[in-house]
Amino acid sequence: MSANTMDRLVYMANQIGKFFQPQGHEKTVKGVAKHIKDFWDPRMRARIEDHIAAGGEGLSPDVLEALKSLPPVARDTIPPARPTLDPPGPTAHQH
Repeated sequence: MSANTMDRLVYMANQIGKFFQPQGHEKTVKGVAKHIKDFWDPRMRARIEDHIAAGGEGLSPDVLEALKSLPPVARDTIPPARPTLDPPGPTAHQH
């Protein structure tokens, strides 16, 4: 996994935290945890778990607390990533 991928996951998690921040600490932690549990792919959660195990650099304190409150991802059930034959973006082929 590239540093850019982890930077993006940290950014996304912190943005979720910023959304809940006006509601106070407790609701921020609960809201971030619920959002990530409900909407993040298990591969994303596993990657952010690994990042936390390595120190969690860049995560805001509320987001870090929220992520630590989640149960660990069952990694043996995560399907392997499949390469995309025609990825979206500027290099995608026009049909």
